[in-house]
Amino acid sequence: MKKIINLLITFVMAFSFISINISSPVSAQENGEVVELDFWTFWGSEPRRNFVDHLVEEFNNSQENIHVTHTYLPWGDIFTKNLASIAAGNPADVIVNDINTVAQRAEKNQNTNLSEFIAQEDDDFADKYYENLWEVTTFEGENYALPFTTDTRLLYYNKDIMEEVGLDPEQPPTTWAELQEMAIKMDVKNGDTYDRIGYVPRYGVQGDFYYMNATGHGFWDFENNVPTINAPDGIAALDWVVDYENLYGSDVLNAFTAEFGNQQADPFMNGKIGMMIKEGTHYSQIAAYAPDLNFGVTAVPEFENSSGGKTSWGGGFVVEIPYGAEHPAESWEFIKYLTDRTSQEYWAVNNFDNVAHIEAAESAISNDSLSEKGQEVYQIAVENMEHTILTPQPLELPDLMTYVNTELDNIYLGYKTPQQALEDAQTMVEQMLP
Repeated sequence: MKKIINLLITFVMAFSFISINISSPVSAQENGEVVELDFWTFWGSEPRRNFVDHLVEEFNNSQENIHVTHTYLPWGDIFTKNLASIAAGNPADVIVNDINTVAQRAEKNQNTNLSEFIAQEDDDFADKYYENLWEVTTFEGENYALPFTTDTRLLYYNKDIMEEVGLDPEQPPTTWAELQEMAIKMDVKNGDTYDRIGYVPRYGVQGDFYYMNATGHGFWDFENNVPTINAPDGIAALDWVVDYENLYGSDVLNAFTAEFGNQQADPFMNGKIGMMIKEGTHYSQIAAYAPDLNFGVTAVPEFENSSGGKTSWGGGFVVEIPYGAEHPAESWEFIKYLTDRTSQEYWAVNNFDNVAHIEAAESAISNDSLSEKGQEVYQIAVENMEHTILTPQPLELPDLMTYVNTELDNIYLGYKTPQQALEDAQTMVEQMLP
């Protein structure tokens, strides 16, 4: 009987040991298997899809343990399917996602905490990326994504038009007062309408951009977790936009902008607008459709006597590992590769995108693959990163901008003054907070 009991104990212990090892997360690489990863992006148009495929191919060829397949899903569909696949327990291994909503996904257990992987890297790992981008990938002090790309808004100005109206094409405006004065000189009126308008405030950016430029922040104070919607400098900025547009009237501006289109019909490329604010990446469109356009690019002007300086706004994308992905260790190796210097410089040069890796961005400025004008614009965009803020949505009120945008519409429809609208939005949001 004693022998039988000992045999049973030995069997139970062996079974327990086997069970523990089966349930432990073991990398497929350790078992000598090639790990298959599915990488989801929304970049399906050429040439971007080709650039994604190139990076995937380079990664696959660089080692023998991991094989990545690129899956394209249309914008919108990719995010819906991502959430559905996480809920079903079979998500992609890596996905490109919005940079401003990383914390929202982390709070809902929709992406993977990367802290244990980052802890295994060099102490200066985070220093490779722009600080404003790194910060928005965190939730409760831990990182849930790696920043991939971003952008920044710049002022484009037509040098030929400036010279035509007696302005120095090498001296773009540095304040909004200067911009307005220069822009009005560029106007060409034709009866009750215009053949050319020097500057249309809400072409290229929306009204909230001026709020951020004047205040230096968005509509939420993340340090104190309170709304800052009715900031005095923000109200003054929107007053400026309204007053500027009233110089022409909504009927004139609507008729003028109704003719605007994309690419070949771009009003800046066609000389219908003398100055505009657009992403630095807009240079790619100009190079493709108006290569002979004589234009300059500079940081956006600043409101005089305001706290915002030359503040610009940016968005961007991250690469992250959806929650429940089967091979997080191997997925980490892939997203680390996508955000390293070599991959980031390749992406910057070929897509003319601002990238998250600082050294890659600075190296791209002098890359011979860019034209001289391209290098000039890219350098200004990189330099503008120090003035660029991101505006993640607060966890306390993810729908913050829904309420703000409603009141911004009331301003531009003429229903409320900027002060009335922003104070109403501030009161409404404060009432919704716990």
